[in-house]
Amino acid sequence: MSTSGAAPAPILTEAELKLLQALVYQECGMHFDERRTHFLQDRLLRRLKECRLDSFYSYYRLLISNQGKEELAKLLENLTVNETSFFRHKAQLDLFQKSVLEALFKHKSARREYSIRVWSAGCSTGQEAYTLAMLVIDALAYYYLRNPLPINVPMPKPLVPPPWRLEVLASDISYTVLRTGQEGTYGENQMSTVDYGYRLRYFDKVGERYAIKKPLKEMVHFDFHNLKTEYLPQRNDVIFCRNVMMYFDEAEQKRLVEKFYRCLNAGGYLFVGHAESLLGLSSKFQMVHKDSGTAYQRIEVRE
Repeated sequence: MSTSGAAPAPILTEAELKLLQALVYQECGMHFDERRTHFLQDRLLRRLKECRLDSFYSYYRLLISNQGKEELAKLLENLTVNETSFFRHKAQLDLFQKSVLEALFKHKSARREYSIRVWSAGCSTGQEAYTLAMLVIDALAYYYLRNPLPINVPMPKPLVPPPWRLEVLASDISYTVLRTGQEGTYGENQMSTVDYGYRLRYFDKVGERYAIKKPLKEMVHFDFHNLKTEYLPQRNDVIFCRNVMMYFDEAEQKRLVEKFYRCLNAGGYLFVGHAESLLGLSSKFQMVHKDSGTAYQRIEVRE
């Protein structure tokens, strides 16, 4: 262990770098090619400093030991860039709210299945998950203006008209961002993309911050999930996994898309990042496209 805070930063050898790349890939599927070696090294040095270790070898031994599970989780957390905001990529969200949800409501009403389940995979600090919940609630209200419910809605009106139920699952590999999402309070700078109407209906002003109102908060469930594993949430109508696949190599992307296929209900929808595509990864989805918004719908394959 280094006692001096001024110990020179160790430079990783090629072999050490490969060891680390293999460990990260094995744990969570993230792939760091040559272009991202510098980023990987930078994040590793931060963790070495934090652990007060002065060699890669001692740090690697810690990572693969039984006591190192917590540190491994911290390293993986440091390797994801948690960039998110409310109402991000409007064209995609418009497609979700105006076309995808409309189709789902019609399909489910006809079958008397009154539940909507949306999964925000790689949810970061929760803005995407709460945005999706708000959009579903608004879309349901609009749907019932045109297709009134045959029952009397209790007063005060609930956010989701019965018999409908909404569940939004928000998952991430970072416990830190999950805690922030669960807390559900955001500063003025994080609220810049939330208009006045949404602030009024879905947030309470608490001092300098904005807190998600309780009825909305109760519909969003935060949970730890590593997309590399097989135990992923099932029976989803819609999955949002935006700007996550770019961390994976092609083989891992194909495996992930296959898992998403299995995690979706028949005819369910997958939304990936603005710059991501399923082209060449799977033939089990068809592209849905409208006004520069893109999604992928699960094709029912006859076994």
